[in-house]
Amino acid sequence: MKSLGWKTITATAAAASLAGLAIAAGPTQAASPAAGTAHVQPAGSSEARPALTPRQLAALPLTDRHLTRHEIANLAVVLKAYYVAEGKTLDADAFAKSFTKDGVFNDKVAGASYTGKGLVDVPNYMAGLFPDVHRDLQRITVNGDVVSIELAIQGTFEGPLETPAGTLKPNGSKIDVPTADFWYLRNGKVEKFDCFVGYTKMYSDMGVNLDWASAVNGS
Repeated sequence: MKSLGWKTITATAAAASLAGLAIAAGPTQAASPAAGTAHVQPAGSSEARPALTPRQLAALPLTDRHLTRHEIANLAVVLKAYYVAEGKTLDADAFAKSFTKDGVFNDKVAGASYTGKGLVDVPNYMAGLFPDVHRDLQRITVNGDVVSIELAIQGTFEGPLETPAGTLKPNGSKIDVPTADFWYLRNGKVEKFDCFVGYTKMYSDMGVNLDWASAVNGS
């Protein structure tokens, strides 16, 4: 299946959200392949509105297109979180607000966790290193309140990186980093976001090679 850049996928979802389309999870009954085709009602209508249109869903690299309205709504929340974390449309506060009050972001490879106001630091840090950062979504699986995504983090190294050995100056190199994201939602909000980033590949793309010789000599 051909991957599709996430900024293309999510732009319409975010615009729809800003226009007042419902993002809250709906009923969980089984849906047909045309899930989400309910007519968009005017503001003030009590009828449930679709979180994503069939056309938007068709553009996504989904592993299963038989999603319930609840699953489609959860997916819309995740896509919007990606959208506001992109370099060109960065809104760190909006990213943080997509989480529950006790929500947590776990950088599983780095062994770091962020909650509360610390969630704002997550997209700001990446955009500081890679101002044009974006995510290329390659495979999306939605299972109830869990959204699992295989993707690549891409961008240009244009911000300094503080390291134990000193400051690594930006060199304009391009990164293309394999990543796996697991989003766990509750009542239309992100309760937990586990992110697995291929840091070895990222550092290699930035021109950093691990010093195996020092590790061997030190042992």
